[in-house]
Amino acid sequence: MKTLGFLFVYAKRYWRALTITVISMVLLVGVQLLAPWIIKTLIAAVQNQVVGQASLTLTTRLALLSLGVYLARAVLQFLRSYMAHVAGWGVVADARRDIYDHLQRLSLRFYEDKQTGHLMSRVINDSDMFERLISHAIPDVTVNVLTFVGVSVMLFSMNHQLMLLSLIPIPFVFLSMQGFSKYVRPAFRERQKKLGELNATLNDNISGIREIKAFTREDVEATRIGYHIDLYRDSLLHALRLMATFRPFIELTSSLGTIIIIYFGGRMAMAQQLPIEDLVAFFLYLDLFYQPVRALSDAWEQVQESLAGAERVAELLDEKPDIQDNSHAVELDGDVEGHIQFKDVTFYYIPGENVLEHIQLDVPANSVVALVGPTGVGKSTLASLIPRFYDVCEGAIMLDGYDIRDLTLRSLRRQISIVLQDVFLFHGTARDNILFGRPGATEAEVIEAAKVANAHDFIMRLPDGYDTLLGERGVKLSGGQKQRVSIARAVLKDAPILILDEATSSVDTETELLIQQALERLMQDKTTIVIAHRLSTIRNADMIVVLEGNRICEQGTHEELMALDGLYRHLNEVQRKIE
Repeated sequence: MKTLGFLFVYAKRYWRALTITVISMVLLVGVQLLAPWIIKTLIAAVQNQVVGQASLTLTTRLALLSLGVYLARAVLQFLRSYMAHVAGWGVVADARRDIYDHLQRLSLRFYEDKQTGHLMSRVINDSDMFERLISHAIPDVTVNVLTFVGVSVMLFSMNHQLMLLSLIPIPFVFLSMQGFSKYVRPAFRERQKKLGELNATLNDNISGIREIKAFTREDVEATRIGYHIDLYRDSLLHALRLMATFRPFIELTSSLGTIIIIYFGGRMAMAQQLPIEDLVAFFLYLDLFYQPVRALSDAWEQVQESLAGAERVAELLDEKPDIQDNSHAVELDGDVEGHIQFKDVTFYYIPGENVLEHIQLDVPANSVVALVGPTGVGKSTLASLIPRFYDVCEGAIMLDGYDIRDLTLRSLRRQISIVLQDVFLFHGTARDNILFGRPGATEAEVIEAAKVANAHDFIMRLPDGYDTLLGERGVKLSGGQKQRVSIARAVLKDAPILILDEATSSVDTETELLIQQALERLMQDKTTIVIAHRLSTIRNADMIVVLEGNRICEQGTHEELMALDGLYRHLNEVQRKIE
C-alpha cells in the first residue's frame, strides 16, 4: 500500500501522541472487558444466595469497581480521542505545507492547463481526509481489533463450543469488506474529483464576478454552478449508497451470530450444561464481540474516503518539476553585471511547433533592449526564458558567462525584477505589496521606492495611507495605480536585470507619463528588457529587436530600423495612423 506508506511518513513525526493513543486504546479495551465480568460476578452471587454482610460488602465492592471502570473509561476515551486528533491534524498540517511547497517547485508549464480551484481542492479537501484516517479510522480499527481479540479470549474461556459457533458469520464480513473496497474507493475518489470541479468553477466565478455582472450572466452562471453542485451531490450519494448497502449487510450478518447463540446457548442452559450467569455474561460479551465487527463498517468507510483523498494527493506529489537546480548548480553571488546572451535558442511548448527559433541576441550589461513585433510572435516567451520560467529546448542563455541552467534558481531570480502588464497585487495593504519586493526593507525605503514609482502621492490619499487594504488583486486601485505599486515593488528589490512586459499599455496618457517617468528612474544602471506595445515609448532604447514569425528579423536603434524600411517602420506608421 504505497499510499499508506506515504501517510505514515507524516504520522511518524507524531509518535508521542500516537503512543499515548495506542496505550489508551489498549487500556480502554481492558476496562471495557471488566463490565460484563462485574455483572457475571453479581449474578453468580445471587445464584449462590450470598446474604448478610457478605452480600453488602460484595455489592459495594462491585459498585465501586464499576465506578472506577466508568471513570477510567471516560479518561481513556478523552486521551484516545484528543491525542489521536493531535496526530491527525498535525499530519494534515504537515501534508498541506509539503503539498504547497511542492506546488511552488513545479514549473509554469504544469499550471498551463490547471484550474486554481482544482489545486486548492487537492491541498485542502483531499488532505482533510488524512485526519479521518489518523484520528478515527486507524484508532477505531485498532480498538475494535483489540476488543475482538480480548472478547474472543473471554468467550473461549467461558465456553469454547459457543465461541466457535459465534465465529460463523465473521468470514462473510471480511469477504464483503474486501469486495466492497473495489467499488467504494473509486466512488469516493470520483466524489473528490467532482468536489474539485465544483471548487474550480466557484473560484472562477467569484474571481470573475465583475464580468458576470457586466454581461448579465448571473442566471447562466447560477445554472452552471448548480449543475456542478448536482454532480457532486450525485457522486456523493453514489458512494454513500454503496456504504448504505454494506452496513445493513454487516448488521444482518452479526445478528445471525446472536441467533445462533440464542438457539444453542439456550439449549445448553436448559440442559444445565451452562450456568445461567455464564449465559448472561456470554450475551454481554457477545455484544462486545460483534460491536467491533459492526463498527468496522464505519471505519472501513473512513479508510476508503481517506485513501481516495491520499491517492489524489500522491498523484500531485508525484509530479516532477521540469525546471529545477541541476546537481552542479552554483550560487550567483557578488556583483552581477547583467550581460545576457541568447545563443541559437529554440523553444516550443509542443514539440514540432517552435515558438522561437535560432535566436541569436547579445544584450550588453546596463543596456536597454526593446522587443517589438506583432501579437503572438513570442516576445513575452523570450523574456520568460531569462528567469527560467521555461527552459530553452535548444541552445543556451548566458548570464555574465554562466549558462543560466548552471545557476541555482533562487540566485538567478534574485537578480531579476519583472513588471508585467497584468499586475497581480495580493490581498493586503499597500505597504505589504511593496514589501513583497524585499520583505526586510525599512519604512523609509518603502516610501522612497513609492516616490520613485510616482506612487507615494496617491497612496497617501488612500483612507489609511500605506495601511490601506487594497482588496483581492488590488481591486480598490485603478490600473495605473496598480502598475505604479508593482513598479515600487521592483524598485525596492533593486535587481540588476529588469524585465518590463508592456508595462505602460492600457492606461491614459497622463498615467502613462507618470509610469514612464517611474520606469526611467527604475531602469538606471540596469540591464533592461522592454516588451513594447506603444513603440513611441522605446525610441531611445539602445537596441530594438523586431520579431516576426518565430525569428528575429531586424535589430538596431530606432533610426537604423526606420532607415531599413522594414517591419519596424511599417509598425510605426500603422501605429501613428491609429493614434
